[in-house]
Amino acid sequence: MDWQGQKLAEQLMQILLLAFAAVAFATGYALGSFQIMLLIYAAGVVVTTLITVPNWPFFNRHPLKWLDPSETEKHPKPQVGNSSSKKKTGKK
Repeated sequence: MDWQGQKLAEQLMQILLLAFAAVAFATGYALGSFQIMLLIYAAGVVVTTLITVPNWPFFNRHPLKWLDPSETEKHPKPQVGNSSSKKKTGKK
């Protein structure tokens, strides 16, 4: 899953959970049944999980390009210098 796919999955999760919560509340209120409301919302959580958790192909539309191993050898990682050994000199 690429970065845009993660963003899409997060947005889908929020929208679907909110939509199922609204439908569950309206149905539960209209029927006067707390049990039906919870069952509808639980079904919505299951559906949302099945849509957003697996790595579906539409979450991989923007793959990242990685460097070839030969390119990484040409551009080594910079070494971090030890700055504690340097003394600050200041004029008063």
